[in-house]
Amino acid sequence: MRGLIVFVATAGYTGFAPYAPGTAGSVVGLIVSWAIFGGIWQLPWPIVVPGFAVIFVAACWISGRAEEILNQPDSSHIVIDEVLGMVATMFQNPIGWGPLIAGFGLFRLFDIVKPFPAGFIDRRMRGGAGVMLDDLAAAIYANIVLRLIVHFVWPAA
Repeated sequence: MRGLIVFVATAGYTGFAPYAPGTAGSVVGLIVSWAIFGGIWQLPWPIVVPGFAVIFVAACWISGRAEEILNQPDSSHIVIDEVLGMVATMFQNPIGWGPLIAGFGLFRLFDIVKPFPAGFIDRRMRGGAGVMLDDLAAAIYANIVLRLIVHFVWPAA
């Protein structure tokens, strides 16, 4: 079970990339957004948000267990938060290449800059929820800005 937890938490060991593991995890999230969630995210939110919430809660548990296994709080190897952050960034946004690339850039920007409350969560919360929630906050900012860009730049998307 420990191996499976580390495999999932590191997005198939992507989190062990020697450089920028968070960016590598976000690339996995970009692929997951396009391949798996692309059509699902276009459904009405009352249908998909509860399912995402269940996945998110499971990811909180997995992240917490991975911290214990790796013996490292908020380990840079744990990138499931970037994967789901990227997925949340694309929620009800078009899944074309332009919006995907813009969403990727925006999510990385907000994940690195950590505007409030992401930075507060990152500094104060511990455990799996702390690992996951700062990226969800960054994803919400990225999602909002992406929606504005889509509205004004890609109105037909």
